Amino acid sequence: MKDFALFGHRGARGLAPENTLAGFSVARSCGVTGVEFDVGLSVDGVAMVHHDPRPSRYFARNPRGAYVPADEPLLHKQTASDLAGYDIGRLMPGSDYAARYPEQIPHDGARIPTLDAALAALDGLDLLIEVKTFPDRPEDTASPQAMAKAVIAALHRADAVARAVLFAFDWRVLREAAAIEPALRRCCLTEPDTLAAGGLWLDGMDLGAFDGEVVHAVAATGAHCWAPFHATLDEAELREAQALGLFVLPWTVNTPEAFERMLRLGVDGMISDRPDLARTAIEAAGMRVAAPGFVAGIGRLVPEISPAGGVEQKLP
Repeated sequence: MKDFALFGHRGARGLAPENTLAGFSVARSCGVTGVEFDVGLSVDGVAMVHHDPRPSRYFARNPRGAYVPADEPLLHKQTASDLAGYDIGRLMPGSDYAARYPEQIPHDGARIPTLDAALAALDGLDLLIEVKTFPDRPEDTASPQAMAKAVIAALHRADAVARAVLFAFDWRVLREAAAIEPALRRCCLTEPDTLAAGGLWLDGMDLGAFDGEVVHAVAATGAHCWAPFHATLDEAELREAQALGLFVLPWTVNTPEAFERMLRLGVDGMISDRPDLARTAIEAAGMRVAAPGFVAGIGRLVPEISPAGGVEQKLP
């Protein structure tokens, strides 16, 4: 029976508040391989688990119980203690965001966790850690180097480097991480908007030098895997990526049709807001969810590609 990797997105966003310890517990109960989550940095240098550069107005409430405005102070302008004061356990009633996740069960009192707390809560599971920086808005976060350094330090404190993969749309983060901790596996995130912005998100890389082939550009970074938006992935790209030694982990796969398509294509795993439904689809396809430890097999051979098209496989 084939093993198929399954990762809960932001914990299990379709079932529980995203990027919270409660959500991570729900994801674990779904029998996932691991969990994907996001990291920002506080003004006092603490890695915090949150997706947006500010406490999200769609579910963050201040100590007075009011949902925060869109211009709430940035994470990297607040201390870790400040950030722990937000309640992120309930979606804003009536919001479009809440309408997207009608089955999410509130957990009032859920807080923005530190990365250290998240790693402890996720002990034994594989980790997909997305570092949130924005090259089009550099003032919104700490620098890629500072972010990578803080995340890697936390991984070392938890002895978790071997079960983690660092993800980023901003490929500068991956370069910084490789310099700090070469043993940490890295994954290039892509979506149409970041690819259309030229080299801004791709650490200055010109896709034209690779004949527009994003998988060749990903391989040229020395990354171990590629995480495209699932709806844009086609079979030719998938086969080329896998031929280059890249693991392919599409995001965010949430519907029966999307599950079926990804399983039929033969991706290496998927990231889902609904890991419960994804698990059912995997098992219905005659596969089983890969046990934690999957990431240890990512990138045994790391592809090295030049713009001229030369390919060499080397050990990480």
